[in-house]
Amino acid sequence: MWELIRANKRKSFILFFSMGMVLLILGYIIGEMWFGQGGGSVGIFFAFIIWVILSIISYYSGSSILLSISNAKEVTKSVHPQLFNVVEEMTIASSLPKMPKIYIINEEAPNAFATGRNPENSAVAVTAGLLARMNRDELQGVIAHEMSHIANRDILFMTFAGIMLGSIVLISQVFLRSLWFTGGSSNRYKSSESGGGQGQMIMMIVAIVFAILSPIIAQLLYFAISRKREYLADANGARLTRYPEGLASALEKLSQNTSDLKSANKVTAGMYIVNPLKKKGMKLSDLTSTHPPISERVRILRTMNSGAGFLDYQQAYAAVKRKNEKIIPNSAIKAKEKVEIRKPSEGARQASAKKTKRDIGDLMMNLNNYLFITCVCGLKIKVPPDYKKNQIVCPRCGRKHAIPFNELKNIAAVAAAKNL
Repeated sequence: MWELIRANKRKSFILFFSMGMVLLILGYIIGEMWFGQGGGSVGIFFAFIIWVILSIISYYSGSSILLSISNAKEVTKSVHPQLFNVVEEMTIASSLPKMPKIYIINEEAPNAFATGRNPENSAVAVTAGLLARMNRDELQGVIAHEMSHIANRDILFMTFAGIMLGSIVLISQVFLRSLWFTGGSSNRYKSSESGGGQGQMIMMIVAIVFAILSPIIAQLLYFAISRKREYLADANGARLTRYPEGLASALEKLSQNTSDLKSANKVTAGMYIVNPLKKKGMKLSDLTSTHPPISERVRILRTMNSGAGFLDYQQAYAAVKRKNEKIIPNSAIKAKEKVEIRKPSEGARQASAKKTKRDIGDLMMNLNNYLFITCVCGLKIKVPPDYKKNQIVCPRCGRKHAIPFNELKNIAAVAAAKNL
């Protein structure tokens, strides 16, 4: 996959410099607006400083910022052993040098993303809703997709894009909102100068238009490069699991979700396996969507009847799209490679809606440091971390249980240490 990795690095640089140019142009126009003629150079200077600072932050701390924005919490194996087992399996299958850190987002809407700057410094985040809804094969398909983003070096691209896009949006919004308070009176153009009043008006219009368009331009740059990555991650995910139906079924479930992912926004939407901002019944155009259509991705995966290799995906892609577009690099397509499709895992059955809702609740409570006490009658009692009484009564059988405050303190101490 060296050809793919090299291409992704090249595209990351293209995106990096393209978004930088948008930021510098925005700085020039705002400088001309606020400081008058000649102020554009001042605006470019400050925009360049911001660009350098953001680049450093994106490289070293971008993933931490995006995880924090997404309200993701790092978890241990005890919180969800199956998730850790699947990540370990896919780490080995994808030949990554180090297992990514694992985070859970405390939300009911099912989704997932990967972030980081390289395979040695990466993380995978999934929502509580995804863990409760997916069987093992489907969870494996989602994790394989995200691990493919890590192996293909997509994560640095997505981290840079998220931070740069967010900064361009923020600067544009600050500038536009400031006009409501100043009315553009900060501009140094002298109305007494020849054409000064007209020049001021033209510059104000140009500044407002570009401030509105610059976030859109930055998003389009992102979308133009990023959508192909989802197809590649699907192809590699199917190959890693040797079971395309697992990922297809997971994508189908994700497309049926009606819950909002509250922590997602326009900046982070492109990182997720499916667009978290797409509402039910709402169709986004190909130009502005962060992802390819889910129905199309599912059809491609389910057309892979003869095998789970890259060539099989390329052939399925051509059959569904009805065109000969090359989606898989030549170095990754090996005519002799035969990846047999495995059988579904035993016990990979669908959970009932009632059990799914209960599992989501239990997982969210676990993430929020609740203590679980199982009564002899079979009822699981959830004790909040701020519970002060010495004992709690089982609501089903009336049996009293002593509260192990030492364990509660340990849970609180671990949670506090992770938040430092």
